[in-house]
Amino acid sequence: MATIVLFAALGLGSGALIASIALGVVLHYRGSGVINLSTGATAMLAGYLWWAMRTGFFGVALPTLPALAVTLVLVVLIGLLLEVAAFRPLQKASPLAKLVASLGLFLLLQSGILLIFGTSPLSAPAVLPSGSVTFLGISLSVAPFLLAAVVIVLVVLLSLVYRLSRFGLATRAASESEPYALLAGLSPQRLALANGALASLTAGLVGILAASVVGVNSSSLPLLIIPALAAALFARFTSFVIAGAAGLLIGMAESVLYYFSTQWWFPHLNGSPLPGVQQVLVFLLIVAALWWRGSSLPRRGEFVERSLPPVPRPDNLLRRAIVPTVVCAVALVVLPYDFRQATITGLVSTVLCLSFIVVTGYVGQLSVVQLALAGVAGFTVAHLGNSAGIGFPVAAVLGVVAATGLGLAIAVSALRVRGITLVVLTLAGADAIQKFVFANPEWGGGEGATKVQQPSLFGIDVGTDAGFRGLDGLLPSPVFGFFALAVVVALYMLVANLRRGDLGRRMLAVRSNERAAAASGVNVRAVKMTAFGLGSAIAGVAGVMFAYSYGTVSAGSYEIMACLALIAALYVLGITMVQGAVLAGFGATGAVLPLILQKWVFPENQIALWVQLFSALGLILQLNIFPEGVMAHMWRKRQRKAGVTTLEPATPRNEAIRPESPALLNASSPSASDGVAEAAGEVYRP
Repeated sequence: MATIVLFAALGLGSGALIASIALGVVLHYRGSGVINLSTGATAMLAGYLWWAMRTGFFGVALPTLPALAVTLVLVVLIGLLLEVAAFRPLQKASPLAKLVASLGLFLLLQSGILLIFGTSPLSAPAVLPSGSVTFLGISLSVAPFLLAAVVIVLVVLLSLVYRLSRFGLATRAASESEPYALLAGLSPQRLALANGALASLTAGLVGILAASVVGVNSSSLPLLIIPALAAALFARFTSFVIAGAAGLLIGMAESVLYYFSTQWWFPHLNGSPLPGVQQVLVFLLIVAALWWRGSSLPRRGEFVERSLPPVPRPDNLLRRAIVPTVVCAVALVVLPYDFRQATITGLVSTVLCLSFIVVTGYVGQLSVVQLALAGVAGFTVAHLGNSAGIGFPVAAVLGVVAATGLGLAIAVSALRVRGITLVVLTLAGADAIQKFVFANPEWGGGEGATKVQQPSLFGIDVGTDAGFRGLDGLLPSPVFGFFALAVVVALYMLVANLRRGDLGRRMLAVRSNERAAAASGVNVRAVKMTAFGLGSAIAGVAGVMFAYSYGTVSAGSYEIMACLALIAALYVLGITMVQGAVLAGFGATGAVLPLILQKWVFPENQIALWVQLFSALGLILQLNIFPEGVMAHMWRKRQRKAGVTTLEPATPRNEAIRPESPALLNASSPSASDGVAEAAGEVYRP
C-alpha cells in the first residue's frame, strides 16, 4: 500500500497539468459556451515559449523572472488574438461551428510549434525549487507537490472570484442567459474575452511550471486535453473544485497504473506489459461521466443553430459523376507512378471523408474516431491474412464488420448526450484505440509495420502489384486504382442518395433539433445508431482499402492528428456535401495536392505539417467568411440567383404538414426547419 501511495504522489506533476487544462476548459466554457479543444495546446505553447526565453532561442536569454513574465504576457496576448480571430465572429454560430473553430486552433498551434521548434522533445529550465522532500521514507522531488499546491491555490482563487466578485456574477449571468445579460447592460463579448484570457493564463502558468517536470513535447502535451476533458465532464464544465480535484486524481491514477504494469500479475504480452491502459482508463472515465451526468450537462447555445451548413439534395448524380470518373480512370493509366499512388490515396481518403459526411454532415455529431475505426479494419485484414490465411473478400468483410461493431459500441456510450459533447468521447476513444490496440504487437502493429496480402477476386489479381502497370510500367498497378474508383463511386452514390431518402430526412431532423424531431415521431436513438453504424462501416471500407493500397499497416498511419487535419479540411470544403468529401480526400496527406506541394513548394519531410497548418488557417478563415463551407456557400449563391431562399420540404405534393406540429414550432432556422419539416412530412398525415 505504501508503494501505491508513493506512485500516486509521483503522479501529482502530470495531474496538476491535467487539472490546469481542465480549469482552462471550464473557464472558457463559462465565458463563451465553447468547449475549447486547444487549451492543451496553449499549455504546450507556454512550455515552448518558456524554453525559448530561457535558452536564447530568439536571440536573447532572459533570467527566470523576466522570462516568466514575458512568456505569460505572450501566452495571454496570443490567446486573446486567437479568441478574437476564431471565436468572436462565431458568437451566434452553432455550437458545432465553435467546436470546429477550437479544433482549428489546436491544429494551428501544434503545427506552428513543430515548424518553428522541430519535433524533438525539449528539456526546459526549472522554475520551481529543485529540492527534495522525504515521503514514506523515500526522497522525492518537491516539484510535483508544489505543482499540486499551485493548482489548489488556483482552484480556491477562481472559486472565490466567480462566486463573490462582480465579474464572476456577470459571467454566471451571461452563461445562464445572454439576452437577459444584454438587457442588464453586460457585454457577453467582453466577458468571453476576459474568461479566455484567464483560461490562457491558467493553462499557461502551470504549463511553464510543469515544463521541467513532465517535459516539453509537441505530441503529448496537446493531447492532455483528453484527460482534462474527462475532469471537466465530471465538473459539468462549471465547477472549478471538481475539475481541479478530478484532474489531480486522474494524474495520480495513471501513475498508479504505471506501477501496476511493473507487477507480475499485470497482463503481459510477449514479456511486455499491456500498453495503453492509461488511455483506456481515461476513456472509461469519460463514459462513466457521460452516463452519470450526460442528461444534465449544460447545453449553452444548443438552440442557436442558424449557422448549421445546409444539406442540399444532390441531383443529376450520374451526370455529375461521369466526367470526374473518366478523368480519374485515365489519370490512373497515364500519370507516373507517384501521382498514380497519390490518386489512389485520394480515392481512399474520399471514402473516409464520406463517413464524416454521414455522421457529422447529416446528423450533426462531430466524431473523430473514424480514422481509428479504419485502422481497426486494416489491422483485422492484415492479421486474418497472416495468421489465419483468410484473404479477400472474406477478410475485407470481416474487417468492415469489426470496425462497425466497435463504432456502434462507442455510439452506445454516447446515447445520453447530444451534439458537441460527443467529440469528447470519440477523441478519447481514438486515443485509446491508438495506444491500446495499434501499439500492441499482438493486436496491432507495435512499432513496426504489418504486411497485408494483396486482394484477388476469382483468381484475378486486383491489387497494387497486378500485371497491368500503366504507361510507365511501374507500381502501383492501375488495376487497384480502378477497383478503388469503383468503390468510391458506389459509396458516393450511396451517401448522396441517403440524403434524398426517408432515413436522410430523419437524420436532418435529428441534426436540427432532437427534441422537435422526437416530438414529430422520429426515433432519435435509432437514427443516431444507424448513422454511426453506417459511418463506421464506410470508415472500415476506407481502412481495408488503405491496407491494400500500401501493402502494410502501422500504428503511425492512424494517428489522431491526421484525423483532425482531415476533419478541418473537410469542414472548410463542405462537410454536408459529397462533393466536399471528394475535394478533401484529394487534399489529404499523401494525395494529389500534397504531392504537388511536396514536389515544387515545400521540403519533403515537412509537407504533412504544412498541410495541417494550411488546413487550420483555412478553417479559421472560412468560419469567419462563410461558416457553412466553400461548397455550401457556392450552393447558396446559386440558390439566391435562382430566387430560392430555403430548401423545399421533401413532402409529397398532395400532403401537408400540420401547422401545430411541435417540430415546426421548435425549429429555429431555415436549415433547421427544413430537416425537421421533411421528417415531419413523413410522420404527420392529414
